[in-house]
Amino acid sequence: MNNQRLPDEKGRLAAVRRYAILDTPAEEPFDKLTRLVRDVMGVPIATVSLIDAERQWFKSVVGLPLCETSREVSFCNHAIQRNEPMVVPDAAEDPRFSMNPLVTGDPGIRSYLGIPLTTPDGYNLGALCAIDTRPRSFDATQIAVMQSFANLVLNELELRQIAMSDGLTGTMTRRGWVEAAEREIARSRRNGSSASIIVLDVDHFKLVNDVYGHPAGDTVLRTIAQRCMGDLREADLLGRLGGEEFAVLLPQINAKGALDLAERLRTLVAAAPVETNGASLRVTASFGVCSLTDDIKTADAWLAVADALLYEAKASGRNCCRSSVSSQ
Repeated sequence: MNNQRLPDEKGRLAAVRRYAILDTPAEEPFDKLTRLVRDVMGVPIATVSLIDAERQWFKSVVGLPLCETSREVSFCNHAIQRNEPMVVPDAAEDPRFSMNPLVTGDPGIRSYLGIPLTTPDGYNLGALCAIDTRPRSFDATQIAVMQSFANLVLNELELRQIAMSDGLTGTMTRRGWVEAAEREIARSRRNGSSASIIVLDVDHFKLVNDVYGHPAGDTVLRTIAQRCMGDLREADLLGRLGGEEFAVLLPQINAKGALDLAERLRTLVAAAPVETNGASLRVTASFGVCSLTDDIKTADAWLAVADALLYEAKASGRNCCRSSVSSQ
């Protein structure tokens, strides 16, 4: 792992968001691995732990009646600060953990082995953990076995991300984007934070396909996706909803900030022709912008409002933006 990634918390959190796994339902591949850790390592507790900004969230857990804890009390929060496995033989004797409520109270953690879950680009998302309620050491063989299990967790994360990625544009699929939007709604309700979405649709796209062919249309879609991704934050999520329609999920962005971004993206899309098959195509897009409000309960409802605004933009002559709130 690149040591320079360790202090890059902003980049690490963006990587966690990119995998779009926080607050997702239980999945058997991950649950199978925590059961294997429990049985092979002979421990009562095993977890696949992801570290969010303020919390530790368990993608899979056996032996604990919890789905998350505060980040402050998390052993894994220490594990992600290093390049190698973290071994704690006796938490009661370790000054980092001796007063930790998970040690002094339930579940009475005494020993811990955590293997960082490191992405291919070098960010630690969390850790695969073996936890015991008695002091114990973990030998080199056990650590190697745990590293193999951690590699399997990472493989599952990568496969999951591939399944959520649109093959043509590299953006998220509709399914992946909608799931991420649902989680953002829940997060916003929990934290009281702002969130917005932008929906954009390529203008006269059918004409591009009819006149220049579908390969040219594919080039247009890839180019627009690349231009948009170049101006987004790491935390923002771009998805292809279908055909020539895309959506951007903007955590912690209010309506005015989202409209400002939509205007920038509109300008970027139209700024330069798309070169394809010897043709130079002028391409524009129309945009609908919607911030999250109390009466929006689901991702589909959120999209419906943004889509209505998008159609207003189309009806107004295309190559423009329409927002639910022009300022906030």
